[in-house]
Amino acid sequence: MSTAERRTAIVGGGMLGLTLALRLRAAGVATTIFEASPAPGGLASSDPIGGHRWDRFYHVILQSDRELLRLLAELGLADRLHWNYTRTACFANGRFHPLTTAVDFLRFPPLGPVEKARLAATIVLASRIVNWRELEKETAAAWLIRWSGRGTYERLWLPLLRSKLGENAERASAAFIWAVIARMYAARRSGLKQEMFGYVEGGYDVILRRFRERLQGSGVEFVCDSRIGSVTSTSGGVAVHPAAGEAREFDDVILTVPCGQVRALCPGLTPAELARLDRVVYQGIVCPSLLLRRPLGGHYITSITDGWVPFTAVIEMTALVDRGSFGGCSLVYLPRYLTQDSPVWGRSDEEILAEFTEALHRMYPELRAEDIVARRVARARDVLALSTLHYSRDALPPLQTSLPGVFMVNSAQIAAGTLNVNETVTLANRQADAFLRTAPRQAAWAAAG
Repeated sequence: MSTAERRTAIVGGGMLGLTLALRLRAAGVATTIFEASPAPGGLASSDPIGGHRWDRFYHVILQSDRELLRLLAELGLADRLHWNYTRTACFANGRFHPLTTAVDFLRFPPLGPVEKARLAATIVLASRIVNWRELEKETAAAWLIRWSGRGTYERLWLPLLRSKLGENAERASAAFIWAVIARMYAARRSGLKQEMFGYVEGGYDVILRRFRERLQGSGVEFVCDSRIGSVTSTSGGVAVHPAAGEAREFDDVILTVPCGQVRALCPGLTPAELARLDRVVYQGIVCPSLLLRRPLGGHYITSITDGWVPFTAVIEMTALVDRGSFGGCSLVYLPRYLTQDSPVWGRSDEEILAEFTEALHRMYPELRAEDIVARRVARARDVLALSTLHYSRDALPPLQTSLPGVFMVNSAQIAAGTLNVNETVTLANRQADAFLRTAPRQAAWAAAG
Protein backbone atom coordinates (compact mmCIF):
# COMPACT_ATOMS: atom_id res chain seq x y z
CA MET A 1 0.00 0.00 0.00
CA SER A 2 1.45 3.38 -0.96
CA THR A 3 1.52 6.28 1.50
CA ALA A 4 -1.18 8.06 -0.50
CA GLU A 5 -3.54 5.09 -0.06
CA ARG A 6 -3.19 4.81 3.71
CA ARG A 7 -5.95 5.80 6.13
CA THR A 8 -4.60 6.60 9.58
CA ALA A 9 -6.44 7.56 12.76
CA ILE A 10 -4.77 9.62 15.48
CA VAL A 11 -6.31 9.29 18.95
CA GLY A 12 -5.64 12.52 20.84
CA GLY A 13 -5.77 16.06 19.47
CA GLY A 14 -3.15 17.87 21.53
CA MET A 15 -0.11 19.58 20.01
CA LEU A 16 1.42 16.14 19.55
CA GLY A 17 -1.51 14.74 17.58
CA LEU A 18 -1.89 17.91 15.53
CA THR A 19 1.78 17.95 14.54
CA LEU A 20 1.66 14.26 13.62
CA ALA A 21 -1.39 14.94 11.44
CA LEU A 22 0.40 17.82 9.71
CA ARG A 23 3.38 15.62 8.82
CA LEU A 24 1.29 12.60 7.76
CA ARG A 25 -1.05 14.65 5.61
CA ALA A 26 1.94 16.31 3.91
CA ALA A 27 3.08 12.79 2.98
CA GLY A 28 -0.32 12.06 1.44
CA VAL A 29 -1.82 9.97 4.28
CA ALA A 30 -5.59 10.34 4.76
CA THR A 31 -5.73 11.35 8.43
CA THR A 32 -8.52 11.49 11.02
CA ILE A 33 -8.07 12.94 14.53
CA PHE A 34 -10.26 11.69 17.39
CA GLU A 35 -10.38 14.06 20.36
CA ALA A 36 -12.34 13.46 23.58
CA SER A 37 -12.81 17.19 24.30
CA PRO A 38 -15.08 19.51 22.32
CA ALA A 39 -12.01 21.08 20.66
CA PRO A 40 -8.40 20.01 20.08
CA GLY A 41 -5.58 21.36 22.21
CA GLY A 42 -4.96 19.09 25.20
CA LEU A 43 -2.55 20.65 27.70
CA ALA A 44 -2.16 23.67 25.40
CA SER A 45 -5.88 24.53 25.43
CA SER A 46 -7.24 27.74 26.90
CA ASP A 47 -10.12 28.83 29.12
CA PRO A 48 -11.80 32.17 29.87
CA ILE A 49 -10.73 34.18 32.90
CA GLY A 50 -12.22 37.56 33.78
CA GLY A 51 -13.56 38.22 30.30
CA HIS A 52 -10.29 37.24 28.62
CA ARG A 53 -9.05 33.94 27.22
CA TRP A 54 -5.62 32.49 27.88
CA ASP A 55 -3.81 29.18 28.33
CA ARG A 56 -5.06 26.88 31.12
CA PHE A 57 -1.45 26.05 32.02
CA TYR A 58 1.58 28.31 31.66
CA HIS A 59 3.72 28.05 28.51
CA VAL A 60 6.77 29.93 27.32
CA ILE A 61 8.86 29.86 24.15
CA LEU A 62 12.65 29.93 24.25
CA GLN A 63 14.93 31.12 21.47
CA SER A 64 16.48 27.64 21.52
CA ASP A 65 13.07 26.00 20.76
CA ARG A 66 13.95 25.46 17.10
CA GLU A 67 11.29 22.88 16.20
CA LEU A 68 8.48 24.94 17.71
CA LEU A 69 9.71 28.14 16.06
CA ARG A 70 9.80 26.38 12.68
CA LEU A 71 6.25 25.14 13.22
CA LEU A 72 5.01 28.63 14.10
CA ALA A 73 6.61 29.97 10.92
CA GLU A 74 5.00 27.15 8.93
CA LEU A 75 1.62 28.15 10.37
CA GLY A 76 2.21 31.77 9.40
CA LEU A 77 2.45 32.99 13.00
CA ALA A 78 6.05 34.23 13.09
CA ASP A 79 4.85 37.84 12.91
CA ARG A 80 2.75 37.36 16.07
CA LEU A 81 5.71 36.15 18.12
CA HIS A 82 6.94 38.61 20.77
CA TRP A 83 10.16 38.45 22.80
CA ASN A 84 10.95 40.00 26.17
CA TYR A 85 13.70 39.81 28.74
CA THR A 86 12.40 38.34 31.98
CA ARG A 87 13.51 38.25 35.59
CA THR A 88 13.70 35.28 37.95
CA ALA A 89 13.56 35.16 41.75
CA CYS A 90 13.63 32.71 44.62
CA PHE A 91 11.48 32.95 47.75
CA ALA A 92 13.61 31.56 50.58
CA ASN A 93 13.30 32.02 54.34
CA GLY A 94 10.42 34.42 53.87
CA ARG A 95 12.32 36.75 51.54
CA PHE A 96 12.57 37.32 47.79
CA HIS A 97 16.00 36.98 46.21
CA PRO A 98 16.65 37.90 42.56
CA LEU A 99 18.23 35.10 40.50
CA THR A 100 18.33 36.64 37.04
CA THR A 101 22.01 37.40 36.40
CA ALA A 102 25.37 35.93 37.35
CA VAL A 103 25.72 38.73 39.90
CA ASP A 104 22.41 37.69 41.49
CA PHE A 105 23.69 34.15 41.90
CA LEU A 106 26.89 35.44 43.49
CA ARG A 107 24.84 37.47 45.97
CA PHE A 108 22.34 34.69 46.80
CA PRO A 109 22.43 34.75 50.65
CA PRO A 110 21.60 31.07 51.39
CA LEU A 111 24.82 29.94 49.67
CA GLY A 112 28.43 30.62 50.63
CA PRO A 113 31.24 31.49 48.15
CA VAL A 114 32.41 27.91 47.69
CA GLU A 115 28.83 26.66 47.23
CA LYS A 116 28.18 29.33 44.60
CA ALA A 117 31.32 28.36 42.71
CA ARG A 118 30.28 24.70 42.74
CA LEU A 119 26.79 25.66 41.60
CA ALA A 120 28.19 27.56 38.60
CA ALA A 121 30.50 24.65 37.78
CA THR A 122 27.56 22.21 37.91
CA ILE A 123 25.56 24.30 35.45
CA VAL A 124 28.49 24.58 33.04
CA LEU A 125 29.20 20.85 33.33
CA ALA A 126 25.58 19.93 32.61
CA SER A 127 25.47 22.23 29.59
CA ARG A 128 28.42 20.35 28.04
CA ILE A 129 27.20 16.79 28.56
CA VAL A 130 26.30 15.00 25.33
CA ASN A 131 25.79 11.37 26.40
CA TRP A 132 22.83 11.90 28.73
CA ARG A 133 22.03 8.15 28.86
CA GLU A 134 24.82 7.67 31.36
CA LEU A 135 22.92 10.02 33.67
CA GLU A 136 20.00 7.55 33.86
CA LYS A 137 22.16 5.35 36.09
CA GLU A 138 21.93 7.63 39.15
CA THR A 139 19.38 9.89 40.73
CA ALA A 140 19.36 13.63 40.23
CA ALA A 141 19.86 13.96 43.99
CA ALA A 142 23.05 11.87 44.01
CA TRP A 143 24.47 13.64 40.95
CA LEU A 144 23.72 17.14 42.26
CA ILE A 145 25.12 16.40 45.71
CA ARG A 146 28.31 15.05 44.13
CA TRP A 147 28.89 18.13 41.98
CA SER A 148 27.25 20.99 43.89
CA GLY A 149 27.57 19.73 47.47
CA ARG A 150 24.91 18.77 49.98
CA GLY A 151 24.34 22.33 51.22
CA THR A 152 23.61 23.68 47.75
CA TYR A 153 21.44 20.67 47.02
CA GLU A 154 19.31 21.07 50.15
CA ARG A 155 19.00 24.86 49.96
CA LEU A 156 18.57 25.31 46.21
CA TRP A 157 18.41 22.20 44.02
CA LEU A 158 15.97 20.17 46.12
CA PRO A 159 13.39 22.99 46.33
CA LEU A 160 13.75 23.54 42.58
CA LEU A 161 13.26 19.83 41.92
CA ARG A 162 10.19 19.84 44.14
CA SER A 163 8.85 22.84 42.21
CA LYS A 164 8.64 20.58 39.13
CA LEU A 165 8.26 17.12 40.61
CA GLY A 166 6.62 17.50 44.00
CA GLU A 167 7.02 14.38 46.12
CA ASN A 168 8.66 12.57 43.21
CA ALA A 169 11.65 14.92 43.34
CA GLU A 170 14.09 12.31 44.64
CA ARG A 171 12.92 9.58 42.24
CA ALA A 172 14.08 11.41 39.11
CA SER A 173 17.28 10.40 37.36
CA ALA A 174 20.08 12.86 36.70
CA ALA A 175 18.94 12.92 33.06
CA PHE A 176 15.96 15.03 34.17
CA ILE A 177 17.97 17.81 35.79
CA TRP A 178 20.42 17.71 32.87
CA ALA A 179 17.51 18.39 30.48
CA VAL A 180 16.28 21.29 32.63
CA ILE A 181 19.72 22.91 32.83
CA ALA A 182 20.52 22.32 29.15
CA ARG A 183 17.27 23.94 27.97
CA MET A 184 17.54 26.97 30.22
CA TYR A 185 21.26 27.39 29.55
CA ALA A 186 20.60 27.36 25.80
CA ALA A 187 18.01 30.13 26.29
CA ARG A 188 20.66 32.56 27.44
CA ARG A 189 22.88 34.33 24.97
CA SER A 190 26.02 33.14 26.79
CA GLY A 191 27.00 31.95 30.22
CA LEU A 192 24.52 33.00 32.92
CA LYS A 193 23.19 36.12 31.18
CA GLN A 194 19.59 37.25 31.20
CA GLU A 195 16.95 35.06 29.59
CA MET A 196 14.78 36.16 26.67
CA PHE A 197 11.41 34.40 26.51
CA GLY A 198 8.70 34.59 23.90
CA TYR A 199 4.96 34.14 23.40
CA VAL A 200 2.48 34.30 20.55
CA GLU A 201 0.08 37.23 20.72
CA GLY A 202 -3.23 35.77 21.86
CA GLY A 203 -1.61 32.69 23.43
CA TYR A 204 -2.07 29.09 22.37
CA ASP A 205 -5.71 29.73 21.53
CA VAL A 206 -4.47 31.55 18.42
CA ILE A 207 -1.98 28.78 17.61
CA LEU A 208 -4.57 26.02 17.97
CA ARG A 209 -7.19 27.79 15.85
CA ARG A 210 -4.67 28.42 13.08
CA PHE A 211 -3.44 24.81 13.35
CA ARG A 212 -6.96 23.41 12.99
CA GLU A 213 -7.71 25.67 10.03
CA ARG A 214 -4.53 24.53 8.30
CA LEU A 215 -5.23 20.84 8.87
CA GLN A 216 -8.87 21.01 7.84
CA GLY A 217 -7.87 22.93 4.74
CA SER A 218 -5.51 20.10 3.80
CA GLY A 219 -8.21 17.44 4.27
CA VAL A 220 -7.60 16.23 7.84
CA GLU A 221 -10.86 15.09 9.47
CA PHE A 222 -11.62 16.07 13.08
CA VAL A 223 -13.94 13.97 15.24
CA CYS A 224 -14.21 15.94 18.50
CA ASP A 225 -16.19 15.27 21.66
CA SER A 226 -15.59 11.58 20.95
CA ARG A 227 -14.07 9.45 23.70
CA ILE A 228 -12.60 6.20 22.40
CA GLY A 229 -13.54 2.97 24.20
CA SER A 230 -11.14 0.50 22.57
CA VAL A 231 -8.85 -0.14 19.62
CA THR A 232 -8.75 -3.62 18.09
CA SER A 233 -7.02 -5.27 15.14
CA THR A 234 -9.23 -6.65 12.37
CA SER A 235 -8.61 -8.68 9.24
CA GLY A 236 -8.67 -5.46 7.21
CA GLY A 237 -6.77 -3.14 9.52
CA VAL A 238 -7.60 -1.54 12.88
CA ALA A 239 -11.01 -0.68 14.31
CA VAL A 240 -11.53 2.40 16.47
CA HIS A 241 -14.51 1.94 18.79
CA PRO A 242 -15.94 5.18 20.22
CA ALA A 243 -17.55 4.92 23.64
CA ALA A 244 -20.74 6.08 21.90
CA GLY A 245 -21.32 5.43 18.21
CA GLU A 246 -20.25 3.00 15.53
CA ALA A 247 -16.73 1.68 15.05
CA ARG A 248 -14.61 2.91 12.15
CA GLU A 249 -11.83 1.00 10.43
CA PHE A 250 -8.43 2.35 9.39
CA ASP A 251 -5.17 0.95 8.08
CA ASP A 252 -3.30 2.25 11.14
CA VAL A 253 -4.01 3.95 14.45
CA ILE A 254 -1.56 6.16 16.36
CA LEU A 255 -2.32 6.57 20.07
CA THR A 256 -1.02 9.84 21.54
CA VAL A 257 -2.75 9.42 24.92
CA PRO A 258 -0.90 8.63 28.20
CA CYS A 259 0.30 5.10 28.88
CA GLY A 260 -2.54 4.23 31.27
CA GLN A 261 -5.06 5.07 28.57
CA VAL A 262 -3.13 3.05 26.00
CA ARG A 263 -3.34 0.11 28.38
CA ALA A 264 -7.10 0.53 28.72
CA LEU A 265 -7.71 1.00 24.99
CA CYS A 266 -5.72 -2.04 23.83
CA PRO A 267 -6.78 -5.21 25.69
CA GLY A 268 -4.76 -7.29 23.21
CA LEU A 269 -1.33 -6.04 24.31
CA THR A 270 1.09 -8.65 25.63
CA PRO A 271 1.91 -8.97 29.36
CA ALA A 272 5.43 -7.66 28.65
CA GLU A 273 4.01 -4.55 26.95
CA LEU A 274 1.58 -3.94 29.79
CA ALA A 275 4.38 -4.28 32.35
CA ARG A 276 6.48 -1.73 30.47
CA LEU A 277 3.59 0.73 30.34
CA ASP A 278 3.03 0.25 34.07
CA ARG A 279 6.64 1.31 34.80
CA VAL A 280 5.98 4.83 33.53
CA VAL A 281 5.42 7.16 36.51
CA TYR A 282 3.35 10.26 35.73
CA GLN A 283 3.35 13.64 37.43
CA GLY A 284 0.07 15.52 37.69
CA ILE A 285 -0.62 19.19 38.25
CA VAL A 286 -3.19 21.36 39.97
CA CYS A 287 -2.76 24.91 38.74
CA PRO A 288 -4.90 27.83 39.95
CA SER A 289 -4.58 31.05 38.01
CA LEU A 290 -5.58 34.50 39.23
CA LEU A 291 -6.32 37.71 37.35
CA LEU A 292 -5.13 40.64 39.50
CA ARG A 293 -5.66 44.38 39.27
CA ARG A 294 -1.97 44.96 40.07
CA PRO A 295 1.30 43.17 39.35
CA LEU A 296 3.17 41.20 42.00
CA GLY A 297 6.96 41.23 42.03
CA GLY A 298 7.53 41.53 38.29
CA HIS A 299 9.40 38.23 38.07
CA TYR A 300 8.27 35.73 35.45
CA ILE A 301 9.29 32.77 37.65
CA THR A 302 9.61 32.84 41.42
CA SER A 303 10.80 29.50 42.76
CA ILE A 304 9.86 28.70 46.35
CA THR A 305 11.96 26.92 48.95
CA ASP A 306 9.76 27.53 52.02
CA GLY A 307 7.77 24.40 52.82
CA TRP A 308 4.70 26.20 54.21
CA VAL A 309 3.77 27.51 50.76
CA PRO A 310 1.29 25.05 49.15
CA PHE A 311 2.26 25.87 45.55
CA THR A 312 5.72 25.28 44.12
CA ALA A 313 6.26 28.50 42.14
CA VAL A 314 4.68 31.81 41.21
CA ILE A 315 4.46 32.31 37.45
CA GLU A 316 3.63 35.95 36.73
CA MET A 317 2.70 35.60 33.06
CA THR A 318 2.28 39.35 32.60
CA ALA A 319 5.93 39.87 33.47
CA LEU A 320 6.34 38.44 29.95
CA VAL A 321 3.01 39.07 28.18
CA ASP A 322 1.76 42.63 27.65
CA ARG A 323 -0.81 43.43 30.36
CA GLY A 324 -2.89 45.03 27.63
CA SER A 325 -3.87 41.49 26.64
CA PHE A 326 -5.78 41.36 29.96
CA GLY A 327 -7.22 44.85 30.10
CA GLY A 328 -4.29 46.11 32.18
CA CYS A 329 -4.58 43.28 34.72
CA SER A 330 -1.91 40.76 35.70
CA LEU A 331 -2.22 37.00 35.15
CA VAL A 332 -0.57 34.73 37.74
CA TYR A 333 -0.27 30.93 37.86
CA LEU A 334 0.27 29.00 41.11
CA PRO A 335 1.25 25.45 40.07
CA ARG A 336 1.58 22.44 42.33
CA TYR A 337 2.89 19.17 40.91
CA LEU A 338 1.40 16.03 42.42
CA THR A 339 1.91 12.29 42.63
CA GLN A 340 -0.96 10.13 41.42
CA ASP A 341 -1.99 9.21 44.97
CA SER A 342 -1.85 12.74 46.42
CA PRO A 343 -4.87 13.62 48.58
CA VAL A 344 -4.96 17.04 46.87
CA TRP A 345 -6.82 15.45 43.94
CA GLY A 346 -9.81 14.95 46.22
CA ARG A 347 -10.04 18.60 47.21
CA SER A 348 -12.50 20.98 45.58
CA ASP A 349 -11.44 23.97 43.49
CA GLU A 350 -12.71 26.32 46.19
CA GLU A 351 -10.65 24.59 48.89
CA ILE A 352 -7.52 24.81 46.76
CA LEU A 353 -8.15 28.45 45.86
CA ALA A 354 -8.70 29.40 49.52
CA GLU A 355 -5.44 27.78 50.68
CA PHE A 356 -3.35 29.03 47.76
CA THR A 357 -4.72 32.57 47.93
CA GLU A 358 -4.06 32.81 51.67
CA ALA A 359 -0.43 31.77 51.12
CA LEU A 360 -0.07 34.29 48.27
CA HIS A 361 -1.26 37.06 50.61
CA ARG A 362 1.41 36.01 53.14
CA MET A 363 4.11 36.16 50.47
CA TYR A 364 2.86 39.51 49.10
CA PRO A 365 1.29 41.37 52.08
CA GLU A 366 0.48 44.36 49.85
CA LEU A 367 -1.90 42.19 47.82
CA ARG A 368 -5.51 42.83 48.90
CA ALA A 369 -8.56 40.63 48.47
CA GLU A 370 -10.19 43.22 46.24
CA ASP A 371 -7.19 43.02 43.88
CA ILE A 372 -8.33 39.57 42.71
CA VAL A 373 -10.55 40.05 39.64
CA ALA A 374 -11.07 36.40 38.66
CA ARG A 375 -9.90 32.89 39.61
CA ARG A 376 -9.93 29.45 38.04
CA VAL A 377 -8.32 26.04 38.59
CA ALA A 378 -6.90 23.70 35.92
CA ARG A 379 -6.08 20.05 36.64
CA ALA A 380 -4.32 17.31 34.70
CA ARG A 381 -3.38 13.89 36.11
CA ASP A 382 -0.93 12.67 33.44
CA VAL A 383 1.29 15.63 32.59
CA LEU A 384 4.91 14.52 32.80
CA ALA A 385 6.35 11.01 32.51
CA LEU A 386 9.07 11.03 35.14
CA SER A 387 12.59 10.20 33.99
CA THR A 388 13.30 7.48 36.54
CA LEU A 389 16.42 5.33 36.86
CA HIS A 390 17.21 3.34 33.69
CA TYR A 391 14.13 4.84 32.06
CA SER A 392 15.22 4.26 28.45
CA ARG A 393 15.98 0.60 29.15
CA ASP A 394 13.01 -0.31 31.35
CA ALA A 395 10.09 2.02 30.69
CA LEU A 396 10.31 4.08 27.50
CA PRO A 397 7.45 2.88 25.23
CA PRO A 398 8.26 1.84 21.65
CA LEU A 399 6.59 3.33 18.59
CA GLN A 400 5.22 0.00 17.37
CA THR A 401 3.02 -2.27 19.47
CA SER A 402 2.51 -6.01 19.02
CA LEU A 403 -0.95 -5.28 17.59
CA PRO A 404 -0.77 -4.98 13.79
CA GLY A 405 -1.41 -1.44 12.69
CA VAL A 406 -1.41 0.01 16.24
CA PHE A 407 1.29 2.56 17.05
CA MET A 408 2.02 4.72 20.07
CA VAL A 409 3.44 8.23 20.13
CA ASN A 410 3.16 9.98 23.50
CA SER A 411 5.15 12.19 25.83
CA ALA A 412 6.50 9.16 27.71
CA GLN A 413 8.82 8.77 24.70
CA ILE A 414 10.62 11.98 25.69
CA ALA A 415 13.37 10.15 27.54
CA ALA A 416 15.59 12.99 28.70
CA GLY A 417 13.58 16.12 28.22
CA THR A 418 11.30 18.30 30.25
CA LEU A 419 7.76 18.33 28.98
CA ASN A 420 7.30 21.50 26.93
CA VAL A 421 5.76 22.25 23.57
CA ASN A 422 9.11 22.26 21.75
CA GLU A 423 9.88 18.74 23.00
CA THR A 424 6.38 17.67 21.97
CA VAL A 425 6.77 19.04 18.44
CA THR A 426 10.24 17.51 18.16
CA LEU A 427 8.87 14.11 19.21
CA ALA A 428 6.01 14.36 16.69
CA ASN A 429 8.37 15.21 13.84
CA ARG A 430 10.72 12.35 14.68
CA GLN A 431 8.01 9.75 15.17
CA ALA A 432 6.09 10.83 12.06
CA ASP A 433 9.19 10.05 10.01
CA ALA A 434 9.59 6.70 11.78
CA PHE A 435 5.93 5.83 11.24
CA LEU A 436 6.07 6.65 7.53
CA ARG A 437 9.05 4.31 7.21
CA THR A 438 7.57 1.54 9.36
CA ALA A 439 3.83 1.36 8.63
CA PRO A 440 4.01 0.36 4.93
CA ARG A 441 6.62 -2.29 5.73
CA GLN A 442 4.48 -3.70 8.54
CA ALA A 443 1.47 -3.85 6.20
CA ALA A 444 3.51 -5.73 3.62
CA TRP A 445 4.62 -8.27 6.22
CA ALA A 446 1.02 -8.78 7.37
CA ALA A 447 -0.17 -9.31 3.79
CA ALA A 448 2.62 -11.79 3.12
CA GLY A 449 2.03 -13.64 6.40
